[in-house]
Amino acid sequence: MIDWQRVTQLRTEIGEDDFFEVVELFLEEVDEIVTRLRRAPDPKLFEQDMHFLKGSALNLGFRALGKICASYENSAAAGNVQEVKPREVVAIYESSRNELLACFQALEAA
Repeated sequence: MIDWQRVTQLRTEIGEDDFFEVVELFLEEVDEIVTRLRRAPDPKLFEQDMHFLKGSALNLGFRALGKICASYENSAAAGNVQEVKPREVVAIYESSRNELLACFQALEAA
């Protein structure tokens, strides 16, 4: 679900302190879109939302989320918004987010 090599690479590139700030910003920005997808999905925004989520996810190593968002972005761009499954995007994001946060908590405890 998560590309841990990408997470490690990003952490090395930007440094320990800045890394956690980047992760926090990522989660805040993505949470806004995911909340909208959960509560009031708007098919007119699917292409834009999936593009944003894809880029954010791939930058942080959320491989599964990036992959599904790329697929749904293509569907929305082709006019097939009915193929976009917001609940699936939300579920994958939440699983990835929980996995990442659990890892961070384990690191803090060690």
